[in-house]
Amino acid sequence: MKLLIENMTCGGCARGVTATIQDVDANAKVEVDLASKIVTVDTTASTDQITNALAEDGFPAKVQ
Repeated sequence: MKLLIENMTCGGCARGVTATIQDVDANAKVEVDLASKIVTVDTTASTDQITNALAEDGFPAKVQ
């Protein structure tokens, strides 16, 4: 899945987003493109599980 995370502005944000996703699915593969604010996730978790966890941690995401 591809997610747009508008308020991801720095490397710390990118690490936080990655950690949140991997808390939901420890085996998730996460690629962050900070410049475009796009996160590509390869996971067995549902889109809702990932987006809800991100929203709870302050990173609301829009599915692309």
